[in-house]
Amino acid sequence: MSSYLLLLSTATLGSIFGLLVWLVYKRCQGKNIPIGVLGVLSCLLLLNAAVTYFVFPKEDSQAYKQLTWHNLQPEQIPAWVAKGKTVFVDVSADWCNICKANKDRVLHQAVVVERLKNKDMLLMRGDLTQSDARIEAYLARYQAYGVPFNIVYSQAQPNGLVLPRVLSIDDLLSALPPRG
Repeated sequence: MSSYLLLLSTATLGSIFGLLVWLVYKRCQGKNIPIGVLGVLSCLLLLNAAVTYFVFPKEDSQAYKQLTWHNLQPEQIPAWVAKGKTVFVDVSADWCNICKANKDRVLHQAVVVERLKNKDMLLMRGDLTQSDARIEAYLARYQAYGVPFNIVYSQAQPNGLVLPRVLSIDDLLSALPPRG
């Protein structure tokens, strides 16, 4: 039923938009189309768009809360990989704007959360909000001297695959092994 209503709403939006464009075109050609009609159609278009946006469900913005993160313990990563786990490491800081953007645009997206909550995944997080010599030494091994830092360890990449500082959903998902 929801998809039918979304289709109906999209068709209505398209129809109103098409009518509005056609009437503006006719007005530009010299036809006597009252401005009030164009204003009413514009209001209907905006109202329909707003209702569609607010009524129809969007991605679960709280989905990331389903994930279980462990404190970063680099010395344990090889053992987890040997057991067949894929380890995703996220090192970030509260003051880091790129880190926040990575979370909002990538790590908190439902499609990513679904992949990360796989039983074969282990998630580790390092917090550099305050200086931490152990985490800084870990980053130095990869010649990474700041945050964000994301890396995926798997049986195919036991030494880790470092991801770009500015994450994309595609970068992260392609670094993860295929679902098993």
